[in-house]
Amino acid sequence: MKPVSLLRSLLITEPLIIVATIVFGAISLTVSFFDPTRHKQNAIARAWARVLLAVSRVKVRVEGLEKIKEDGSYVFVSNHLSYMDTPVALANIPVQFRFLAKRGLFQIPFMGWHLARAGHIPVPRGDARAAVKTMTLAAQVVREQKISLLIFPEGGRSRKGEMRPFMEGAAYIAIRAGVPLVPIGLQGTREVLPYGSGNIRGGPVILRIGDPIPTNEATLRDRVHLTELLRERIIKLAEQNLPT
Repeated sequence: MKPVSLLRSLLITEPLIIVATIVFGAISLTVSFFDPTRHKQNAIARAWARVLLAVSRVKVRVEGLEKIKEDGSYVFVSNHLSYMDTPVALANIPVQFRFLAKRGLFQIPFMGWHLARAGHIPVPRGDARAAVKTMTLAAQVVREQKISLLIFPEGGRSRKGEMRPFMEGAAYIAIRAGVPLVPIGLQGTREVLPYGSGNIRGGPVILRIGDPIPTNEATLRDRVHLTELLRERIIKLAEQNLPT
């Protein structure tokens, strides 16, 4: 389901979420003209995510939060099961971070306006040269603004819950920015909002934060190895305690 189609579906099934998105998006848009650091916009986005989770009756348990610092700068890398992944991460990782997001999300009224004004970065599809420019820009933003980035390296949500191959962009950005890679494993978001569905179901979600992987001594030649290491660690985090 495309983002705009999801919005239409939610308008019917979850009107409170639409109202919250409009209200917080409008507030964020207004604040953006007086918030050069974008810290207030980040706080507004985190409040929106918490309201969305509360309205949806989603309860999140976070494990491993002690492994990161609130004033640290990281590239967070997570498996991608559902459109619910982003608000779960946003509401529960207490750092200043931006997203690499599909261009389609920037087309959604209020949400898209917030994404653009808050400094999130649209990802081009099917243009290798533009993708490299985007990754280079993202690394520059992380390094200069000393913020963090959240990336879903599978290139899209998993249809059946299996983890797809990872793209190398997260490792590339972390190496260029000189910040640690942090693996994240999500459980439960696919059950809360299944692929292709606009009906949100309440339920438990687990967000597990793994040990940061330093990149300060890595070169761009190491990005393949780091990507493989990330995927291995995220699989362990995402599958921990699952029934066999």
